Amino acid sequence: MLLTVEGLYKSYKEVQVLENVNFQVEPKEIVALLGQSGAGKTTIIRCLTGLEKADKGSIAIDGRYLCKEENGQSVYPNKATIFDIREKLGMVFQSYHLFPHMTVLENVSLALIQVHKMSKDEANRKSIAFLEKLGLGEKINQRPFELSGGQKQRVAIARSCVTSPKLLCFDEPTAALDPETTKEMTGLIRELAEEGMGILIISHDIPFVEKVSDRILRISAGKIVDEA
Repeated sequence: MLLTVEGLYKSYKEVQVLENVNFQVEPKEIVALLGQSGAGKTTIIRCLTGLEKADKGSIAIDGRYLCKEENGQSVYPNKATIFDIREKLGMVFQSYHLFPHMTVLENVSLALIQVHKMSKDEANRKSIAFLEKLGLGEKINQRPFELSGGQKQRVAIARSCVTSPKLLCFDEPTAALDPETTKEMTGLIRELAEEGMGILIISHDIPFVEKVSDRILRISAGKIVDEA
């Protein structure tokens, strides 16, 4: 199993945000967490990416525990181990989080150079190949403000995929896209899954997730209430 979430709980002060959340994602599977704003979707993503620590429960990515429940609370390994496990997960944020002062190529190659210690030439070659695959070969020297919403989305996907994650998470991938670009995004996500990635989509866009997903988990008030 690529991702296993078991008995996940998270609260902020007196507010219970997640309560006994359980789900799995397999390689080549597209799973959507569907729910309205405030349902707990983003908190799940933040726990998966390590931006938040769970209060209770376990998260395993590609067979290794990001956190494991022991004596009624989530216990985390050391920072180096967390970083190593997190390398298996890519994240495409709703607001893209591209660096505005950098070119498309610089945005995509940055992690390869700084985190993976790849040479600039090698990182650029790998990044350009991925950008060309996503139809952005002619945009490598442009900056984010020169791109459309759909193009920014694809740059964000390239940046996440170029490091070869096994699980790719999308936060509201259609929020800023028109219907035609949303259709293109559906095809792109399916292609990524067919190539072996597990895909987790956080969304409130019912028509989109019904078209793209293998399974839909409906979340409300921090609980998964239905699966289709």
